[in-house]
Amino acid sequence: MYGTITKYMGTAYTGLGIAHKYDNLIASATETVFLKCPPTTALSALLNDTAMYYIKRGFDVDKFVSPIQTDKTDAIFIKGLDLFFIQASHPIALEPSDIGGRHRVISFYDIYDENKLRNQNETIVNSLGEAEASLKKALHALADAKVIHDEWEAVNIGRMMWSVHEALIENLKEELFSTITLNKQSAVSHRLIGSLTSAGACDFIPSITNRIQRRMLIKGLPGTGKSTIMKAIGQEAERRGFDVLYGWCGLDPEGVDLVQIPELSVCIFDATKPHEYDPERDGDEILDLLSMCEESEEAEEAVEFISKKYREKILDANGYMQAYARAEKQARAAMDTAINDIVFQEKSKRLIDDIN
Repeated sequence: MYGTITKYMGTAYTGLGIAHKYDNLIASATETVFLKCPPTTALSALLNDTAMYYIKRGFDVDKFVSPIQTDKTDAIFIKGLDLFFIQASHPIALEPSDIGGRHRVISFYDIYDENKLRNQNETIVNSLGEAEASLKKALHALADAKVIHDEWEAVNIGRMMWSVHEALIENLKEELFSTITLNKQSAVSHRLIGSLTSAGACDFIPSITNRIQRRMLIKGLPGTGKSTIMKAIGQEAERRGFDVLYGWCGLDPEGVDLVQIPELSVCIFDATKPHEYDPERDGDEILDLLSMCEESEEAEEAVEFISKKYREKILDANGYMQAYARAEKQARAAMDTAINDIVFQEKSKRLIDDIN
């Protein structure tokens, strides 16, 4: 029987900069293969081929895609074997710390024809310079948006019925866990479920929850305790020995947007913008936080003003992300024209042979 693929975002562009959870994956992997190469699309196909090699042998694979080109793969994690393959030079530079042990490096810098690279040098340098400038502007706009979003949260925090919110958390704990405590230590994993991309907000919640029987969709305004609920349920699951997957996304990489408990086949996630979902299958239900937020004409006026400022900043960020993506694609395309295909194919074949 073939294994399955679950998609996640490799990196995320947030109000606190570029975020990733690769450190957690490297720490949990039995072996990590660091693929070192300049900006390129060539390694995406290699990673996809490697994923299929293991899927055909019955292993499930987590695939981490690029927010710049969501059809391109930045990393794969082979579950069961706990093997991690990652493009470790771009967009995140990661270095091995256990050479000769759990970490291995494969360099692809030697697959390029130097003469062809020289011919493309001006295009590459100009494109990378444009990409860097556009990314800087995008991250600055996102940082501004986060400050505005914090103001939005502050308004709603002041009008939440927190006693009702706390009661909901306790009821959820009782319903989900009752008196069950497993005789093992919890295995905790962290994944990015989405990011702002050149095409707007993108997430992989359908892929992540595809095989989950019960999905709880949280509906609530900013600051109404969506992350608080998910962190509380996740921590309770950890305390009782259940495995937990935390999903991170969006503007604030410190805020949980999804918590999944595979052994209960339960997933709770933020179903409001920018990843808005409604019940669509058996086992879906809504956790309503909207009704816990007291109505106030003054608060509504403040929120309307704040939300307008926020949307404008997100639009700015999205425009800069589009410029960044265009320049990145130009640089990668130019780099790819200088690849010696024979050398690349030989090195690619050795990747799987070496692992075996």
